[in-house]
Amino acid sequence: MSPPTRTRSRRLEIRTTAEERDLIDRAVDATGTDLTTFIVTHITDAARGVLADRDRFALSPQGADEWERINRRPAKELAGLRRLFERPSPFAE
Repeated sequence: MSPPTRTRSRRLEIRTTAEERDLIDRAVDATGTDLTTFIVTHITDAARGVLADRDRFALSPQGADEWERINRRPAKELAGLRRLFERPSPFAE
């Protein structure tokens, strides 16, 4: 039995430069897929990567103990970081 197909019903429109579009088209040709599949696959992979450290994650009991041990260590004094924070911000008005 084949897996059920998903119907794509939402539209996504983007603007690109001619160079970006040419690059994308060349990549689509190189992978032997269609433009929609290529873009959806790579955009969703990138989105998962961006969100990976923001979503839930599971640790083994040993991993959770190690996580707690690391997070309970006292903060280290970093002289270079202290000097950086003592300087005026280039972004402050």
